[in-house]
Amino acid sequence: MKHGTEILEFEKPLFELERMIDHLRSHYQQHDLKVDDEIKNLEAKVAKLRDDIYSNLTPWQRVMIARHPRRPYTLDYISACFEEFVELHGDRRYSDDRALIGGFAMLHGKRVMVIGHQKGRDTKERTLRNFGMAHPEGYRKALRLMQTASRFNLPIISFVDTPGAYPGIAAEERHISEAIALNLKEMFGLRVPVVSVIIGEGGSGGALGIAVADRILILENSYYSVISPEGCAAILWKDRKQAPQAAEALKMGAPQLLELGLVDEIIPEPVQGAHHQADLLFAKVKSALLKNLDALEKIAPDTLVKKRMDKFRAMGSFTY
Repeated sequence: MKHGTEILEFEKPLFELERMIDHLRSHYQQHDLKVDDEIKNLEAKVAKLRDDIYSNLTPWQRVMIARHPRRPYTLDYISACFEEFVELHGDRRYSDDRALIGGFAMLHGKRVMVIGHQKGRDTKERTLRNFGMAHPEGYRKALRLMQTASRFNLPIISFVDTPGAYPGIAAEERHISEAIALNLKEMFGLRVPVVSVIIGEGGSGGALGIAVADRILILENSYYSVISPEGCAAILWKDRKQAPQAAEALKMGAPQLLELGLVDEIIPEPVQGAHHQADLLFAKVKSALLKNLDALEKIAPDTLVKKRMDKFRAMGSFTY
């Protein structure tokens, strides 16, 4: 682990033990002393503590992992899983939104259209990408690319990672709700396979605007929800500090979403999250994409559209 804000609150005891081991190893190597048994005992404690922490994560802790600043973003997946990516820009109406990217790419010899939210690593890039919160022009660009893919019979892959669409005045002035609503309507009619992967945050309509898909995959520590835990807590309890309780109530974690039928498959992450052993995760994501695309490409376009509509109509239930 690294120092600083990248250590999550619940990871601190683990970090302290790892730091103690490093200190002991360095100190005793300098003095040519043998402390192998002591270090082995500490390493066993670290392994047990790691297992205890990550096998019993709360929904709120999973949200924290989904927001981790070193978690892979869409461009990381594109670089690792695809070849020959050609980014396309602009909505042909207003401007190019850098929070939502897309373009042609090759996936294991298969030509596809890939789109996704992109956050930033540092202050400059986060500002450029608007923290992954797209404006209306971002969703209009995504729709233009998806319609292009449908015209050329190319499968569509979307990577979802946003706290939500941008809620500012500028977005409202350019009709953010209309842009997302149009995407939902048009995606139901796309006559090509659509696979969506929730790789981090899946917040509200901002996520759904590119996630009306035939297969919805989710990483183990990602979330997908109608509202953020903080937003829910502010509405229900008038206190954003109740976010952990809200995360529990929202059933926003991958296991609950799979049980409710809102996602189709969970992609396991490395023990401490997607930012650990990312190459291993990229291989799993690529394999899952190929498997699902191969199955969907065998379905006739008319049947594909009908199944997609039926899939979303069946979501949600209530009792009298």
